[in-house]
Amino acid sequence: MDINQTKISSDHGTLTPEDFRKIGTDEKQSEVIQRESLSAWRDAWRRLCQNKLAMTSLIILILIVIASIIGPWITGFDYRTNDLANTNLPPSSLHWFGTDDLGRDMFVRTWMGARISLTVGLAAALIDLFIGVIYGGTMGFFGGRVDEIMNKFSEILYSIPYLLVTILLLVVLEPSLGTIIIALTITGWINMSWIVRGEMIQLKNREFVLAARSMGAGSGRLIFRHLLPNAVGPIIVTLTLSVPSAIFSEAFLSFLGLGVQAPVASLGSMISDALTGWQYYPWRMLFPAILISLIMLCFNIFGDGLRDALDPKLKK
Repeated sequence: MDINQTKISSDHGTLTPEDFRKIGTDEKQSEVIQRESLSAWRDAWRRLCQNKLAMTSLIILILIVIASIIGPWITGFDYRTNDLANTNLPPSSLHWFGTDDLGRDMFVRTWMGARISLTVGLAAALIDLFIGVIYGGTMGFFGGRVDEIMNKFSEILYSIPYLLVTILLLVVLEPSLGTIIIALTITGWINMSWIVRGEMIQLKNREFVLAARSMGAGSGRLIFRHLLPNAVGPIIVTLTLSVPSAIFSEAFLSFLGLGVQAPVASLGSMISDALTGWQYYPWRMLFPAILISLIMLCFNIFGDGLRDALDPKLKK
């Protein structure tokens, strides 16, 4: 009997061989790549752009950086010039953020303070990055006795109270912008070194490292050409999150009077100066406090978004 003429009866009707024919199959089309191939960095940037909160924080940070650069030159006032005839004036069309107890324009001083805070935060973070990557990379790559000795040294240094070391250094040395940066980086690099050490331990026994080693690659080439590029994600996230920590430390030290000295403006010193009369002149504390809180909040939100974007577990 010809199977093409066979009809199969069932409770749902009559079935023919045509009912079992494959449809919608095209071998050429099935081999076509339907999605654009993305590199790891392009995919991370795409996912970061999808995080609206992180991108909003990035835009705000860019605007703050631009304002801290051009803000002190907009109104024409000098942040160091005293005007005792116009002390403690409220915000107006002439003095947008008001004036302080010496008649200095608060708008100019606020953005100068933001410039100081951002400079200290970024400089301290970059120095922590440089020292932490070299120190942590050496620990994690060589391991053994080298790792044990270097790790013990970092643990001993980390056990010393951070603010105590910083305050003692600022007391011994003359308070200045460079002294603050040095004080913040004495122990600030330790967290970065431990992050790099952990990544090195995970990566140094991977197949691509063993292949490079078998082809004669030296230790320096293995570290800087193979290991560090694969650990750059956690390094960047740690760098981003260390900036607000350094900014807060600088503001705290300036609040105690150990930061940059007058007439140089700092957000922490401006808040400290406004503390005595904040009930009568609240604008003197309001604008610096809002700005430093906004900077730290945006850095933390952007750092969290960057961590999620670089996390391979969240890759789709």
